Amino acid sequence: MNIPIFKPVTHVIFGLDGTLLDTERIHRKMFTRIANGYGKVFPDDLSLKILGKQEMDIANYIINTLQLNLTHEELIQKVRDEEEKTLKNAKLMYGVEDLLEHFHQQKIPMAVATSCSEDSYRLKTDHLKDIFSVFHHVVTGSSDPEVKNGKPAPDIFKVCASRFPGNPMNSEFLVFDNSPNGVTAASAAGMQVIMIPDPILSVWHNMSSANATYVLNSLEDFRPEMFSLPPYSTSSDFC
Repeated sequence: MNIPIFKPVTHVIFGLDGTLLDTERIHRKMFTRIANGYGKVFPDDLSLKILGKQEMDIANYIINTLQLNLTHEELIQKVRDEEEKTLKNAKLMYGVEDLLEHFHQQKIPMAVATSCSEDSYRLKTDHLKDIFSVFHHVVTGSSDPEVKNGKPAPDIFKVCASRFPGNPMNSEFLVFDNSPNGVTAASAAGMQVIMIPDPILSVWHNMSSANATYVLNSLEDFRPEMFSLPPYSTSSDFC
């Protein structure tokens, strides 16, 4: 199989929801339940627009689009209450554990850049502390004061890059993200970005992946040598 080759990278940043954790389906069901409670329908195109956005931006989109009689704070609290019930045992996406273990063994610096709040991040990952311990740091866009603008603005990725030692250049980063907003943000930060599209994006695939360096169906399909990173060992493939 011919493997495409792109510019070499030294550091890696991952999105969280839909990239590391299988949470997007749960989020859609959660938002649908909230909308249905007010006699509203939560449409797929609204899911597309809010993918990767910060909590306040998500609340703004949903309230304005569905004309909900709620304040932003009330909707965010409803979402947090739903998360408490549904996301405490979130599962990893396919291929995540193997890839993180490989990068960790190869001493590739890694971080997480997620638009959720620190409280939400902890709720989703506390049961996976060992796996998430490989990250140098985590940037939670909805609660980090340095992240002034949410995705698709590049702020979160620039802030994330700045917290690595050695002052690496943005061009030395590879980002993994599932959302058009995240892909646009990473590209605007001057980084290469692998997109693993959420299934809901299939209808809008050409538009949603326009800014991606490369598109994969799953992290299981990623080949590190595409970006001059150490390849998986053929003699000790992960199980």
